[in-house]
Amino acid sequence: QVQLVESGGGLVQAGDSLRLSCTASGGTFTWYTVGWFRQAPGKEREFVAGIGRSSGITGYADSVKGRFTISRDNAKSTVYLQMNSLKPEDTAVYYCAARTMQLYTFEAKGYNYWGQGTQVSVSS
Repeated sequence: QVQLVESGGGLVQAGDSLRLSCTASGGTFTWYTVGWFRQAPGKEREFVAGIGRSSGITGYADSVKGRFTISRDNAKSTVYLQMNSLKPEDTAVYYCAARTMQLYTFEAKGYNYWGQGTQVSVSS
């Protein structure tokens, strides 16, 4: 069973960048596809980005396309979310999630394992 730990969140200004990391332990990392989700206060958890078992297949929510980039380093058992041109509406707790399927999914219920989340706050 894999354990996931997110890091890299913080308080930044609009237009700044952050890189989130999701590091896995306790499992064979290459078996898992990974998704990033976020949840703002009073809102549903929403899909942000996903990556397949290799780095070749990625997908993004329309709201972050062109600004965020997901990548993975299987040797380090880590998935990254590079976030550029941050906006106040990106403020949320960001979670990474993993599943033992070849492809990621947009649906949170499709993931078996979740990290504890990291807070990202963007001021205007």
